[in-house]
Amino acid sequence: MVRIVSGPAPQPQRAPTAVGPRPQTAPLVVVPDFAAAEVQIRAGVDSARLVVLDGQDELAALAAAELGTAAGRGPLPVRPHRAPWRTLVVIPTYNEKDNLEAIVAAVHAYLDVDVLVVDDGSPDGTGAIADRLAAADPRLHVLHRQGKQGLGTAYLAGFRFAIDHGYERVCEMDADFSHAPWDLPRLVHASRDADLVIGSRYVRGGNTVGWDFKRRLLSRGANVYARCVLWSGIRDNTAGFRCFRTDVLRELDLAAVAAQGYAFQIEMAFRVVRAGRTVREIPIHFVDRRVGKSKMDGKVAREALLLVPRLRFRVRRTRG
Repeated sequence: MVRIVSGPAPQPQRAPTAVGPRPQTAPLVVVPDFAAAEVQIRAGVDSARLVVLDGQDELAALAAAELGTAAGRGPLPVRPHRAPWRTLVVIPTYNEKDNLEAIVAAVHAYLDVDVLVVDDGSPDGTGAIADRLAAADPRLHVLHRQGKQGLGTAYLAGFRFAIDHGYERVCEMDADFSHAPWDLPRLVHASRDADLVIGSRYVRGGNTVGWDFKRRLLSRGANVYARCVLWSGIRDNTAGFRCFRTDVLRELDLAAVAAQGYAFQIEMAFRVVRAGRTVREIPIHFVDRRVGKSKMDGKVAREALLLVPRLRFRVRRTRG
């Protein structure tokens, strides 16, 4: 059952947080579950227009989604969706004081999960904000590190935390709202039949919002390069919105992961493929950060350029 609600959704107003849905004039679309949501998104429906019932009353769910959209918070559910597995969302931070409280609240509004903030000694006080939030919410954990140590090592620390604490799924997510919080439940539910789920900009239904031509060219070029060299079949190798099964992470040699920056995403996906595991890409709209500065720089790009050809020889097939 898919129901299109007649009449346009309310126009989003300026939100008090750093996130808001993409401007909508089309009606909301009601679907019974996340499997049906993926069908609609592949057909061209923006996930910001989807009301996923997932056991909720339709009228109440529609009212909540309309109010959330009008407030600039996206299609909020009546209550947070429940993850079928014990799930941890890892959010690395460095100078994200203007985003952190809002992103944690948004994650918990859409999905009932635990969150781990990995802060690299942010000089702007992000770590102190994380501690304050964690003191009031047992679902939030904080890992403090000394100095900026890189995205890759932050996620590896998060993976080890997930494994050590018995989580069944672990997700990667940016703090800056580039990844829509309403897409997080989709990511987790898609892991039912995949070992790694990637929120992809470069499959049908996915795209980027707010990027200039240079950044689009760099990202597209990096992904074409990685795909041609590695032959992994993955279209968005550099995506940072992901969900791993932790049993797969236990099998991988995490100590051997060499990349520190965004090349870490390329390496981790390739290691999953080499392990004979299943990778699934679901489409997302990646929105350029609205608060703060991007962490991408020339050093990060050079690391990815040099690392990719080495991976073919460094990472051996272990299954399949």
